[in-house]
Amino acid sequence: MIRTPLRPLARVLKARQTGENPDAIERENIRLRHEEMRDKARLRAQGRLLVLSVFFLGAFMTVGARMGHLAASEPMEPQARASGSQILAQRADIVDRNGRILATNLETHALYAQPPIMIDKEKAARELAAIFPDLDEKELLEDFIGKRKFLWIKKKLSPEQKQAVHDIGDPGLLFGTREMRLYPNGNLAAHILGGASFGREGVHSAEVIGVAGVESRFDDFLRDPVNEGAPLQLSIDMTVQAAAERVLYGGMKLLNAKGAASVLMDVHTGEIISMVSLPDFDPNIRPRPPTEGEPGDSPLFNRAVQGLYELGSTFKIFTSAQALELGLVNAETMIDTKGPMVVGRHRIRDFRNYGPELSVTNVIVKSSNIGTAHMALDIGAKRQKEFLDSLGFFKPTEIELTEGPGAQPLFPKQWKDISTMTISYGHGISTSPLHLAAGYASLLNGGTKVTPTLLKRVTPQNGPRIVSEETSRLSANMLRQVVTKGTASFGEVPGYHVGGKTGTADKPLTNGRGYYDDKVISTFASVFPAHDPKYVLIVTLDEPTETSGPKPRRTAGWTAVPVASEMTRRMAPLLGLRPEIAPAAPAKVTLTSN
Repeated sequence: MIRTPLRPLARVLKARQTGENPDAIERENIRLRHEEMRDKARLRAQGRLLVLSVFFLGAFMTVGARMGHLAASEPMEPQARASGSQILAQRADIVDRNGRILATNLETHALYAQPPIMIDKEKAARELAAIFPDLDEKELLEDFIGKRKFLWIKKKLSPEQKQAVHDIGDPGLLFGTREMRLYPNGNLAAHILGGASFGREGVHSAEVIGVAGVESRFDDFLRDPVNEGAPLQLSIDMTVQAAAERVLYGGMKLLNAKGAASVLMDVHTGEIISMVSLPDFDPNIRPRPPTEGEPGDSPLFNRAVQGLYELGSTFKIFTSAQALELGLVNAETMIDTKGPMVVGRHRIRDFRNYGPELSVTNVIVKSSNIGTAHMALDIGAKRQKEFLDSLGFFKPTEIELTEGPGAQPLFPKQWKDISTMTISYGHGISTSPLHLAAGYASLLNGGTKVTPTLLKRVTPQNGPRIVSEETSRLSANMLRQVVTKGTASFGEVPGYHVGGKTGTADKPLTNGRGYYDDKVISTFASVFPAHDPKYVLIVTLDEPTETSGPKPRRTAGWTAVPVASEMTRRMAPLLGLRPEIAPAAPAKVTLTSN
């Protein structure tokens, strides 16, 4: 920095020559220097004031913008953020084969209390008990006046309940938003869907997890964010399912049955179009599992999948089909039916005397135990076991339900000749209705193995071959004759050419020692249309009794068959099957001459 001298020598000398006062020059320079210093200080101060003004303006604008945002937003309780992994509440929908909703999510609220900040605890307990009858006023009050700082009251609230609690006006009663699982169709397909519950829970979110059925089986898929909310599409047709449930429930009540089950299955794709188990439940309010009594008495028990029953004479078609396939018989081969058939200390009898012999077809049509047992002896135990194993009767089905792996069929460990004979007509082996549906589908679809599935498919499975196409065709023809002139005459549905086989088995005692005299499991396994099989329908009734006659009747022909017939009549049009009306006989024309 260059400083100007206050008494420059040149100006001082000049001033002396002219007689001026050199001190005046110094005073003038001092004044100019002070003015320059003052100007610099003023500019510096002005710059600082400008910076401060810009800073304060920005701060006030930020505060104002935040205040405006808060004023425009919805008021809500402050939310504490806990450390740890985030609770994933989102869950994908479940839809039927046509995309209609079976299970979805609904935003709701949870109610909790913070007793330390409650004002009138006695009033809050009293009014909460009035809003929620399942809550006990005394227990609530004890919790409020105790040492607890947090208390869950209700984890799901309806809008009306939330408003009622809000009207109490206590600041210690707080709400948290969360998602819950909703089944908009109530009991429809309850055993298939299973149900969901809450896993990890927070005040403002909860983890929704499956507890049974496909909700549990596909829990990872339904919760996986990688799927971006893509729904799980089942093979179920919601309209067909509703019709099946309604008819089966009416039949169960009309016949005073303890329970009922049905399975409708596509014989080519293995898709389960409908599966019903009664009694059922509402998955929105899924009951607790039973802690005592028989598991089968609980509405949570899936009779179609978990129920293991002796399904009686419905197994006879498998025996005849294997005999045909092995070349031991043809459809018209005569079989010895003289009875009773004595094997050691065991006697095998028919329901009535059918004469000394019947053709293979009539063994099935008349449902002869003796004729079927003779064919089974010719087949032999080893080959019989291999055939039934190829149809899947010795292991749980691969159905996509959590309950599926637990349904292990029951069969004798020591397969003696008497076992070979009794199992040939469905006694001594216990399987589920779903096993039977898969077995019939595999036999009647042309003879290839089918695995039942609850997921939508668009192509046939084309599994390993079980029997030839000819054996499959002959079996379907036999089943058709059972309906037209045999034990299932009530099963006919005009235009749909129903075929099927009845089965009535005495119900075993709970202790496993013997059978009831007046309790049966009645089953009708049907296929339609029989000349071109498309669907298999299994209907099973637990302890049915038909009382329209002078004596109670319990056989499948009087119980399961009429119910299955009505189900087919209702469901076939919904499946897109048009009735095939037989053409009228040609008119007789008489030619006359003029």
